Amino acid sequence: QVQLVESGGGLVQAGGSLRLSCAASGRTFSNYCMGWFRQAPGKEREFVGGISRSGGMTNYANSVKGRFTISRDNAENTVTLQMNNLKPEDTAVYYCAAAATLDRAIVVTRTNAYPSWGQGTQVTVSS
Repeated sequence: QVQLVESGGGLVQAGGSLRLSCAASGRTFSNYCMGWFRQAPGKEREFVGGISRSGGMTNYANSVKGRFTISRDNAENTVTLQMNNLKPEDTAVYYCAAAATLDRAIVVTRTNAYPSWGQGTQVTVSS
């Protein structure tokens, strides 16, 4: 099991940018596919983006394609989410998640397939 801590959330105006970071504990970070999810009040938690163990494959929700970029640094045990051209509908609590996989090239996208979660960081986008 891996422990995850998110940071970088805050308040930003529409059209602005924000960079979220996730720091992972443990010595087996490279064994985990990493994902970013978000949850707004009254809504289900949804997949935002994911990155494979190797970092060679990424996947994004249609709502954020072209605006968000996920990356990882296995040497530093970190994963980041660069968010550009933010919209009010991006307002949510953003969570970092980890899923151990045998295949280092796949991206896991299902919420219930991720056993490990951070505590979340609030992102608020004003009009």
